[in-house]
Amino acid sequence: MTASPTRASARPAAPLLGASLLAAALALALPVAAFAAPAAAAPSPGVIVETKAAKLTRLYEQYWEENLKLNPLMATQQGDPRYNDQLPNIAGAQYRQQRRAFFQRWLKTVESVGAQGLSSQDLLSYEIFVRNARLELESDRFPSWQQPVNQFHNFAAGVAQLGSGAGAQPFKTVADYDNWLKRAAKVPAIFDQFVANSREGVKRGVVQPKALMVKVVSQLDALIKDKPEDTLFWTPVAKFPADFSDADKQRLTDAYRNAIATELMPAYARLRDYVRDDYLAKARASAGLGALPNGGEWYAFNARRSTSTALTPAQIHQIGLDEVARIHGEMDKTIAALKFKGDRQAFFKFLQTDPRFVFKDEPALLAHYRGLEAKINKRIPEQFSLTPKAPFEIRPVEAFRAQSAAGGSYMRPSEDGTRPGIFYVNTYDLPTRKTWDAEDLYLHEAIPGHHFQLALQQELTDLPKFRRFGGETAFTEGWGLYAESLGKDLGVYESPYDYFGYLQNELWRAIRLVVDTGLHSKDWTREQVIDYMLANSAESETQSTAEAERYMAIPGQALAYKIGELKIMELRKRAQTALGPRFDVREFHAEMLKDGAVPLEILERKIDRWIESKKA
Repeated sequence: MTASPTRASARPAAPLLGASLLAAALALALPVAAFAAPAAAAPSPGVIVETKAAKLTRLYEQYWEENLKLNPLMATQQGDPRYNDQLPNIAGAQYRQQRRAFFQRWLKTVESVGAQGLSSQDLLSYEIFVRNARLELESDRFPSWQQPVNQFHNFAAGVAQLGSGAGAQPFKTVADYDNWLKRAAKVPAIFDQFVANSREGVKRGVVQPKALMVKVVSQLDALIKDKPEDTLFWTPVAKFPADFSDADKQRLTDAYRNAIATELMPAYARLRDYVRDDYLAKARASAGLGALPNGGEWYAFNARRSTSTALTPAQIHQIGLDEVARIHGEMDKTIAALKFKGDRQAFFKFLQTDPRFVFKDEPALLAHYRGLEAKINKRIPEQFSLTPKAPFEIRPVEAFRAQSAAGGSYMRPSEDGTRPGIFYVNTYDLPTRKTWDAEDLYLHEAIPGHHFQLALQQELTDLPKFRRFGGETAFTEGWGLYAESLGKDLGVYESPYDYFGYLQNELWRAIRLVVDTGLHSKDWTREQVIDYMLANSAESETQSTAEAERYMAIPGQALAYKIGELKIMELRKRAQTALGPRFDVREFHAEMLKDGAVPLEILERKIDRWIESKKA
């Protein structure tokens, strides 16, 4: 939920070149000397000369509008209803070509304006836009389209969530219901294209690991039902708004029954049958991306994109090993200070089983977190001068989703101010929610972690929409981990057990660096990854297996968290060293947060400019 979409009000962009804008664009194209010549005439009264920054702002707005039209599901996720009935064949060659042409055109358009003379937010926007557009185009080198489904990114499951009313697709008006019918009619073609693309992947040796696709079959089986009334897609019919007329209810009931029975379920069954009866036999026994054609370069690209740095997989692997060793050392010091009789693994077991670390009941758990909120808020002014305006609440995870939800998560506030930022605490299976895990979880997901970063970003109304509503995982999750490191400065981690809880979560993110790079660049097997996690952390075999398969499915994604935290810590040390007694942690935190999420390589340049400005 940390990156959950927000409602964005969007309006049609102005035409690219109106009469006055055309004049301004021509003026910008003139050499500088033309404006300096003594004989140059002054601009005619009423002619507006568009600055480079203003031109880019206008272009970004137009880009965003076109991007939403090209990606109607993204628009729906952001609460923009204009394209709720649309669904292009995102798996088809024509769409891939259209998408590539889109980024080529927009990269050329923005680069033709150039960065010279830009500063502050305008320079950041330019750097981020150009970097991300280049990465989008570079990604086309790698045939991800040839292995379109796995257990972690299963578009078929996402469609079911949308059509059930549990996702962003609205079901409040008759028009909403009709929109879904039109969108759902496009789903079978996409599923059939998945099959065709997978067959192409089989021919070229680009296939998913068998261990993942076995789970895809189970996921699809769970969605396929004989009767429309038993499917998730029937949920909106069972929950018609009370103000619908009987005629509309009858028409929609018939239409939904027909769509589910004759279009959706047959499409799901065809996809399931292909995976089960054909693809599984051709899926690979290997686990990592490195086993695929050009897999080494593919993974190196994923690592660069995920971390937004130039670090190689080999460098990241070594960073992970070093961090695991360092954190183990910190853990051992804590265990020794407690005079615990036993080794690290015995201490892990003690933390998991001793009843002193269990909350008495749900009210006690919620009271503990609300007490943390009050305690930490008292110390926030010592560390932060910039804080969000949006209100904040702590809520228990709703019962209907608690069984499958994370221990804690954050939902950013609504843009219109009607919903606060929410830290959801999972109270399901209460014995597994440990007291020593509470402080670092709160710091990460709530204050000063995701609530500060995401709510502040949303309040930056002058930013282009691609920045306000976009995201950089390495920055966002890196900030969350960095926020955990501030615990002692904010009055928590007073108990060695709570501090150990912080170390354990930091350890898990360091282990990710080792095992993700091990899988995809060092030929580690799935079993090697599970064994490493069991030997070096307190995680169960069930959790370790699920994590290993997550890393197999989305190579490189898990690298972002720890690399982001380490970069923020590195930049803080650089600023402290350069500024000495002039370093103010509140100013540093404000500089980190005031521009929203940015790629780490751009963040580094930004902080270096800030350090130089503070020296002056």
